[in-house]
Amino acid sequence: MPRLLLLVLAALLGVHLATAQSAVPNMLNATLDNYDYPYPVKYLSLRLEGQPLRMAYMDVPAAGKANGRTVMLLHGKNFFGAYWRGTVEALTKAGFRVVVPDQIGFGKSDKPNIHYSFHQLARNTRQLLDTLGVKQAVVVGHSMGGMLATRFAIEYPAATERLVLENPIGLEDYRRGVPFQTVLESTSAELKATEESIRKYHATYYPGGYPQAHDQWLLPLVAQTRHPDFPNVAVANALTYHMIYQQPVCYEFDRVQVPTLLIIGQADRTVVGKGLIQDAKVRDAMGQYPALGQRTAKAIKGSKLVALDKIGHIPHLEAPQQFYNALLAFLK
Repeated sequence: MPRLLLLVLAALLGVHLATAQSAVPNMLNATLDNYDYPYPVKYLSLRLEGQPLRMAYMDVPAAGKANGRTVMLLHGKNFFGAYWRGTVEALTKAGFRVVVPDQIGFGKSDKPNIHYSFHQLARNTRQLLDTLGVKQAVVVGHSMGGMLATRFAIEYPAATERLVLENPIGLEDYRRGVPFQTVLESTSAELKATEESIRKYHATYYPGGYPQAHDQWLLPLVAQTRHPDFPNVAVANALTYHMIYQQPVCYEFDRVQVPTLLIIGQADRTVVGKGLIQDAKVRDAMGQYPALGQRTAKAIKGSKLVALDKIGHIPHLEAPQQFYNALLAFLK
């Protein structure tokens, strides 16, 4: 059948035609080997706790006239670097070089059974920049990436030109409301993940309704649940959950000394471990991003807050143009 006819039929049926980059196999291993990212993937060799490991990353040059500046994009817990595709395009068009790592334990990077810490992830990320010859970068972090970006900015202020936090988690201490689980209990819960449960969770990111286009970022996670590697992925997921739970950064925002922008979707109510909270009053009191964003902006001296009305946890996917406008205006 001619390609033009296929396109017409797809449009009439409302079918989303996936690009080669977003086509998702039914089954994927722990490092997403058969899933294509939008830009070439390279690897940094690391050795952690005696284990040789590979950290995946994309290093995308400016598309037009280069301005000599680098932006580094740090992904959230339930994501991987590829979901920054649109942001990479907007930044490279504006002249920026863009580095997008998959942290150890995520995406195309290895999933070792180690002690995960934001300090170690920040050090790995600094080593990546050093290897690439990047002395200073604008550090942008979404969700869990916001916690990591904050730690990076605190530990390596000279390497952080500016800091951008997009609906970061960790604006509050989850230990104050979320009951403790052992790693074994968390792993057991992770092993029960299904397409239905993953869809149900990801739907909470979008107050206006789950967009079908989000499937390209959800289906790789679903495909991993069908692979023999999934127990390794589940353990890494559990260990990184405990990293978030046990290593809050909310008490250290006053240590951030670099120019900072917070982009906060006001309809976000994300709480890590929310399903474990039995007390409805406690559950409803947490994840109040409008108040959390304001409190954090006051804690970070000289920071700027951009509040996006009726937007949820992932502005760069839900309201990309608003996100790009805020980001580029801050970078200029």
